[in-house]
Amino acid sequence: MPDSDAAETQDDERTGPSVADRARNVLSENGTGMLQDLLFALAWVGLASLLYDFAFPMAPRWVLYMFMLAGIPAYFGFFISLEMAKERSAR
Repeated sequence: MPDSDAAETQDDERTGPSVADRARNVLSENGTGMLQDLLFALAWVGLASLLYDFAFPMAPRWVLYMFMLAGIPAYFGFFISLEMAKERSAR
């Protein structure tokens, strides 16, 4: 019996942490950034959808896709300018 216990322990050590442990680790390290990313994405998709549905209701479907793609440079522009503003205020 002791051999089977040792084998189970070795298998657990080789497989590493569980998925829940890894998720907890990632969230503890990046939780605020992930939340900011999610909120930006939800706001951008909501804004793009509202613009497409109400401001440009007769526009072709590709306009919506262009609004969505514009979110990529908008995301980086927003967070880069936010970092620059934080650096200036720290001086």
